[in-house]
Amino acid sequence: MISPDNPNLHVRGGLKHLKQQLEGRETCRIAFLGGSITENASGHSAMLPALLKSKFPDAQIAVTNAGWSSTCSTSGAFRIESQVLAGREPDLLVVEFAVNDHQDAEHARRECIRGMEGIIRRVRRNHPACGVVMVHYVNPAILAALQRGETPVPIAAHEEVAERYGVISVNVAAEVADAIRDERYTWDDYGGTHPGRFGYEVASNMIMAAIEAGMADSDGRAPTAASLPDALDAASYDQGEFVDPAEAQLGEGWKIGKVGRELLPLGGIRRQYEKFDALRSDVIGSELVFEFAGRSIGAFVLAGPDAGVVEVSVDGDDYVRHDLYHRHSGGLNYPRSVLFASDLPRGKHELKLRISAEKNPKSKGRAAVILFFEVNR
Repeated sequence: MISPDNPNLHVRGGLKHLKQQLEGRETCRIAFLGGSITENASGHSAMLPALLKSKFPDAQIAVTNAGWSSTCSTSGAFRIESQVLAGREPDLLVVEFAVNDHQDAEHARRECIRGMEGIIRRVRRNHPACGVVMVHYVNPAILAALQRGETPVPIAAHEEVAERYGVISVNVAAEVADAIRDERYTWDDYGGTHPGRFGYEVASNMIMAAIEAGMADSDGRAPTAASLPDALDAASYDQGEFVDPAEAQLGEGWKIGKVGRELLPLGGIRRQYEKFDALRSDVIGSELVFEFAGRSIGAFVLAGPDAGVVEVSVDGDDYVRHDLYHRHSGGLNYPRSVLFASDLPRGKHELKLRISAEKNPKSKGRAAVILFFEVNR
């Protein structure tokens, strides 16, 4: 069991609304947002609702699992509206991105802040009654840093966001480091970056302990949209959205098709993307034009073994090259967010994107496969 005074639990506010939903007759809606650690259907996204059900046996609990393998907090900020919030009123959001911000995206502090703050700020502004629990999982490099007495960049950045917005946070990574130091269990017992059952039980029990402490906080006031603090970073992706790439004006060489082997002839394809259409070209010089209104523009791409280089110009500025190939592209159409421009003035803009003749020496082609444009309004 996890004690409520565990130093790796940070209970910064109450969860009165969540408790009322669990005790009432209306459905309690719990959403999970993260990477593959969240996506695992037998992980904390299953264990936590079961723990809540055991404490509130009459509760009607509905679960949304928006875990997408390999995605970082940047992707999370752009997809949370369509996958978690749109048409729904969640009562609890459990969000984790420390591992993927660290090992997949290799984000510096700025991007860790902009992604996670974008997620939290959007929820606080548009769904202020929704409780939020932020969870920091662990990989070998994060564990090694903690054992050296260092706080990894994503955890430090995400904690800044949690502190700023009064969000409950659960530091599973620090708990695992402490347990290994105290010889309570080993890294192998925990199960690794993708935890085993025991590791998920550790995390789920920690999350449950934090939630119980939040629900017991009779003095904690639920945040309101009016009480939203100033942003840590004014360019955070708090109005991020996925936009259909079919909205672009397409030149010759582009085609739209269902995600599958015909569109993506090389590399593995994850099943969750097969329900979408995507935009593809591998023709040197083929161009598209996309008009948008917002402060940031990018794309959520599937970067496979043949991923190429795109050249991007915003509002007539010089073209900038962006290599879509990722170090994990060799055998997989790797899902990733690529930001083309940020810190733009509010208002309308025009993006021009074309396929470059250049390519990564590890790539087998020059393809750009765009699942969505990412626009921060």
